[in-house]
Amino acid sequence: MQDDVKNSTKPDKRILIMTAVEAEREAVLRGLQADNRFDVKLAGVGPAAAGANTAFALQNEHYGLVISAGIGGGFIGQADIGSIVISSEIIAADLGAETPDGYLSVDELGFGSSRISVDPEIINKVTAALSDAHLPTIARPILTVTTVTGSQETALELSKRVPGATAEAMEGYGVAIAAQIQGIPAIEIRAISNAVGPRDRSAWRIGEALQALEQACSILKEVL
Repeated sequence: MQDDVKNSTKPDKRILIMTAVEAEREAVLRGLQADNRFDVKLAGVGPAAAGANTAFALQNEHYGLVISAGIGGGFIGQADIGSIVISSEIIAADLGAETPDGYLSVDELGFGSSRISVDPEIINKVTAALSDAHLPTIARPILTVTTVTGSQETALELSKRVPGATAEAMEGYGVAIAAQIQGIPAIEIRAISNAVGPRDRSAWRIGEALQALEQACSILKEVL
């Protein structure tokens, strides 16, 4: 599968970007400035909708890369508000089972994998370009959750479950698994709007994150 993914990355193929909601889509489109190499579509909220809508989009066009893009939460001490996180790995953080001995992932249960790797060449290219443009950017694991974290207890549990976890959102794994099934490489890009932890909407900076997402996409079109 890994060889198939690498071989499918061809510069003459189009790039599909999936965002959860329209506000994210509009920010991406502003950054891309009508670059017709990119298709920007709505994934919907959550991994199920994202996976289904991405799979549908992949039936109608040949793509060389799929990107899950949008805003998300950053783990305290890992990613600041307004920064950009590039996925070094896309992880379904709550795809598993609770047991008397604690949480077990589907990997540990033997039912598949909750982790999708990202081509290091793509990671390095995107991260370097955004950093060179003076956007605070880091490449680390991004978690996909079905319930947005709203407590310090859950934030700590996720950090223990996935050491190095830097951001969380709700669509990345769904988008990436649909791409993986088709042998297409995928990456996730998140602009941080809030801290992962206690739900405090007064501290969210959605406008700032959308602006960072727009800036990131204006650079993205120059390097992909």
